[in-house]
Amino acid sequence: NKMDIIKELYEVIVDRKNNPVENSYTNYLMDKGVEKIAKKVGEEAVETAIAAAKKDKAEVIGEIADLEYHLLVLMVEMGISLEELEAELKSRR
Repeated sequence: NKMDIIKELYEVIVDRKNNPVENSYTNYLMDKGVEKIAKKVGEEAVETAIAAAKKDKAEVIGEIADLEYHLLVLMVEMGISLEELEAELKSRR
């Protein structure tokens, strides 16, 4: 399943929240709080848009991966499950 990696990464982030690891970037973000995570989401979204404007596919893929990671950290920090996101997406179809 193509979304297995998203679930796996989400679970790793949940594990970091529950079992902090020293020098973990994920724990650094969570320690700083939602505002810091939201700022990173915004930065990564802008970087994704810039890469797309340059029509650099490889760079866009990398930036989307960065954006996805930060979105997942935001979801975990705010207590949003993958199931809630899935339900919202399904409701829009």
